[in-house]
Amino acid sequence: MRFEPGPDDDGARLDVFLSRELSGWTRSQLQRLNARGGVRIDGVRVKDGYRVRAGQSIVVDDPAPGRAGPGAGAPALEPVELNVVFEDAHIAVVEKPAGLAVHPGAGDRRVTLADALRVRFPRLSDVGGAQRPGIVHRLDRWTSGLVVVAKSNRAHGRLSASFRERTVRKSYIAAVHGSVSRESGEIDLPIRRHPVRRTRMAANDRSGRPAQTAYLTRDRVPGFSLLDVTIRTGRTHQVRVHLAAVGHPVLGDAVYGARPHRAFERRYGPLPRYFLHAAFLAFSHPETLRAVEFRSELPGELAALWSRLGERA
Repeated sequence: MRFEPGPDDDGARLDVFLSRELSGWTRSQLQRLNARGGVRIDGVRVKDGYRVRAGQSIVVDDPAPGRAGPGAGAPALEPVELNVVFEDAHIAVVEKPAGLAVHPGAGDRRVTLADALRVRFPRLSDVGGAQRPGIVHRLDRWTSGLVVVAKSNRAHGRLSASFRERTVRKSYIAAVHGSVSRESGEIDLPIRRHPVRRTRMAANDRSGRPAQTAYLTRDRVPGFSLLDVTIRTGRTHQVRVHLAAVGHPVLGDAVYGARPHRAFERRYGPLPRYFLHAAFLAFSHPETLRAVEFRSELPGELAALWSRLGERA
């Protein structure tokens, strides 16, 4: 099996990266496989604590029969059990777990939210094509939280119009590096594609598209802040880019906060996801036109981490 880390994986520990990619493998199983010489990066054996870099070639040998791991020639695509927050004949609102891409990318064999939706719902809109059944909007792979799904093409069209017209309200819970100086504020910086690193975005560029992000500080511990973040626009990586641009990158984000991320992992250990959760979603129902809103609690692993940061401060 061959893997190539992407930009979101840059700087991740080898065992953490592989546990993300290989469903059904634990980190301890992967460490034992690596100790036997079953993992190579660009043809060279490395230690489990090695930090992977985007674009490297990582080859994992299938274990011998009866050994730990799936033992298949490709990553095991285990079914994903979705938490359905709301469902009627027209739409569904689900909680996407961190680590699950919304739809497949080029050459990506991992299970996606699109796969899980096909299993869970017998009928979905096909406006976005076969690869994106019912999908109206996206979350980053390593962000968890609420996603609204369209069951009919009419519902899809009306929801898409609501997103375009910015009548949908979306809020996140984010933990960031540093103590945010103000209780609340707004970040108004244009966002564009990074001129060199094309998989990334960049802020504070006059040629970018307008983007506004508001935040409210809900808690602080020494060295970190917990924020409620509301986006006025819906640009790619907007929350992560904006918070990093004002000096407070999201915990777990090795793309826009590489240096503080490495320092965090040296002290607290690996954080294999963003501390970013889409916790609130409100819009006009596409059929009844009534205002509806949904909330999602902070996932247990993030709540536990925030408590641990407070205890270790």
